[in-house]
Amino acid sequence: MKLSVLLTTLLGLNSLVSAQENNGSSDKELAIVVEYEVAECKYKTKNGDTVSVHYTGELEDGVVFDSSLPRQRPIQFTLGSGQVIKGWEEGLLDMCVGEKRKLIIPPHLAYGKRGAGGVIPPDATLIFYTELVEIENIPKDEL
Repeated sequence: MKLSVLLTTLLGLNSLVSAQENNGSSDKELAIVVEYEVAECKYKTKNGDTVSVHYTGELEDGVVFDSSLPRQRPIQFTLGSGQVIKGWEEGLLDMCVGEKRKLIIPPHLAYGKRGAGGVIPPDATLIFYTELVEIENIPKDEL
């Protein structure tokens, strides 16, 4: 009898875990891969910093949908102000000037069910290759 109760409990837990795993992309987390780390970093980005970032954005199939590189002009925004998608807000924190990161952003931290501009489909996971170019108003000796 005890074995039967234990087995039923374990099967119930297994079903619960499986249901959570198959609950769609909203359960996925942001993945951050540091592709280049600077040797010495005295200042890391935080909310409120105005940053300049070079980036290339891709869909999971490798199709590039946007890049600052051909324009030779990084995007500039204030971290934590809601100017960019949540995946960027989270993925670019604690970053050093010169550092390069690959961000794999699930739909709920990107454009979700609505997609964007006819280029990014609904529920798309996005991949961004980023490089922090500058943090404004930080003395050079603190970088």
